[in-house]
Amino acid sequence: MIATLSPSRANDYLNCPLLYRFRTIDKLPEPPSIDAIRGTLVHSVLEKLFTFPRAERSLLLAESQLLPLWSEMKESRSDVQELLPKMNEEEFLLSGFTLVKRYFDLEDPTIFEPAELETHVEVALNEHLLIHGYIDRLDIAPTGEIRIVDYKTGKAPGIGFEEKSFFQMKFYALILWRTLGKVPKRLQMIFLGDGKVLTQDPSEDDLLRTQTKIEKIASDIEESKKSGKWQTRKSRLCDWCAHQGICPEFGGTPPPLPNENGPNSITN
Repeated sequence: MIATLSPSRANDYLNCPLLYRFRTIDKLPEPPSIDAIRGTLVHSVLEKLFTFPRAERSLLLAESQLLPLWSEMKESRSDVQELLPKMNEEEFLLSGFTLVKRYFDLEDPTIFEPAELETHVEVALNEHLLIHGYIDRLDIAPTGEIRIVDYKTGKAPGIGFEEKSFFQMKFYALILWRTLGKVPKRLQMIFLGDGKVLTQDPSEDDLLRTQTKIEKIASDIEESKKSGKWQTRKSRLCDWCAHQGICPEFGGTPPPLPNENGPNSITN
C-alpha cells in the first residue's frame, strides 16, 4: 500500500516521533484550541473575500463576513461547541477582525486574481510515497510565474528559524514542480500576528534537497513502524503538548500500539 505524507505530519515526526505516533497511528484526541479555531475563521474570511469581484474586496466587506462564517462554525463544528462556554465571543471576534484588518495593511486584494484558493495538491514521489497538502492561495502571473501564499495567524519566526517554517512551503513547491513541470517563482508567508511577510525564491536544487528530506522522513517513519520504537524528542514544544500524561519524558506510559494491519500501516 502506498504511504501518504503531508507537511503537518512530516513536521510532527521531525519535532517528536512519539507525537507523530500519537496523532497518526493512535489517533488520540486533543483538546480544541482557541488559537487554532481563530486561525480557521480568519482563513475562511480571506478565502471568502476572494470570491467577490476585485472592486468589492474591502475591509468592510471582509468584516461583514466574519459573523456569518463564525455562526456556521458554531453550528457545524463540535470542537467550537466544546469551547464556547470558555470563550468570550466578543473578544474572540475582535481579535479575529484585528488579524483580518492587518491583512489589508499588507496586501491590496483588488489588484490581483488568485488562480486557486484552499486547493489540495498531491503527487507520487515514487511507487511507495504520495505527498499532499492544502495551499491557502495560488497566484499565477500573466507571464506564467507561480506564487504560493500561506497565511499564518501567529507571529513570524525569529532569526535563524525561518528555514524551518519554509519547509512546508517547499513541500508544496515540490508537488507543483512535479505536477506542472515548473518550479514556483516565489514562496510567501504572511504572518498576520505581527504583520511580517517572509519570501523565498526556490531553485530546482532547493526542491531536490526537499525531496531527499521528505523521502528520509518517510523512510524513518516506516522504520519506526517496523521496530515499534518511537523516540521522544524533548523541546520547548512539549509545553503545549496534550499528551504529557502518557509521555515517558514526563513519567507516563504510552498505550499499546494498534494492530499492525490497522491505521499504522499507512503514513498519513
